[in-house]
This record gives sequence, C-alpha cells and structure tokens, in this order.
Amino acid sequence: MQFIFDSVKIHNVNVSPKNGADKVNYLLVWVRTNLIKERPEMFMKGDSVRPGVLVLVNDCDWEHSGQLDTNLEEKDLVVFISTLHGG
Repeated sequence: MQFIFDSVKIHNVNVSPKNGADKVNYLLVWVRTNLIKERPEMFMKGDSVRPGVLVLVNDCDWEHSGQLDTNLEEKDLVVFISTLHGG
C-alpha cells in the first residue's frame, strides 16, 4: 500500500475538520484528496476502505468503534494496514 502514498510509510498530519466533520469518514476523504498519489482504488472502494485494509484508531479496530462514524479527537492515531499480500 506504500506505493499509493508515494512510498512514504508514515504521515503525521494535522486535519482540521469543518462543520463538525470529526469522524473517520471525513479523514478518508481528506486522505484520498491530499495523500494518495496514484491508484486510489487500491485503498478505497466508494466512501470506505477496500476490503483487506484494516483500520485502527488508537490501536482499536474501527469495527468496534463505529467504522465510518468513529469519532476522532485531537492527537488520535489512525493506522491503515493492508492484510492482502501479493503472490
């Protein structure tokens, strides 16, 4: 997945949500617009991440915290991990 982010493994970003958009869905749109350099379809499908991309918010699987509706606060750590490997 690193190649779609221009071979940068870690991004420290400061995202300022507007109009109460303090959820993971806003972050995904921001990432697609500002960080993905090529082939966004490898990371996202529709408005969410593709199957096979694990999303952790503060080391917790986002499936346990509301997925796209997971609230984000200042200094939260969001990690995207690809669980798919080429063969």
